[in-house]
Amino acid sequence: MVNVGAKPVQHRRAVAIGKLVCQPATIRALQRKALPKGDVLTVAQIAGIQAAKRTAELIPLCHPLALCHVDVSFRVRRETIEIECVTETASQTGVEMEALTGVSVAALTLYDMCKAVDKKMRIEGVRVTEKTKQ
Repeated sequence: MVNVGAKPVQHRRAVAIGKLVCQPATIRALQRKALPKGDVLTVAQIAGIQAAKRTAELIPLCHPLALCHVDVSFRVRRETIEIECVTETASQTGVEMEALTGVSVAALTLYDMCKAVDKKMRIEGVRVTEKTKQ
């Protein structure tokens, strides 16, 4: 790991986004909560939050961080589910890996929970859109 011991503790925030592209019928089933695995968005939200909190266990040289805030949210569109993960901490290093991990695992969870009804889904555009420190 990179030594960040000499860096000051600062409030840090990162936002990452991504999306799951699906068939319109899949979106309709999701909105009706008619998918075989149940309430897809709630499960994916919890999975994304848990993943963000465990990022250092998944990414080998990532610093373990005490997160003070994680939010995973969704915008359901006609053919996509847009995913956003916001992470915050007071630390010596940034939280963009946590935001990216949250989005990625939320997307993978959505994929897993919808795959029985949609074989053409794809995950796209996972990226950091904001990174700040104060």
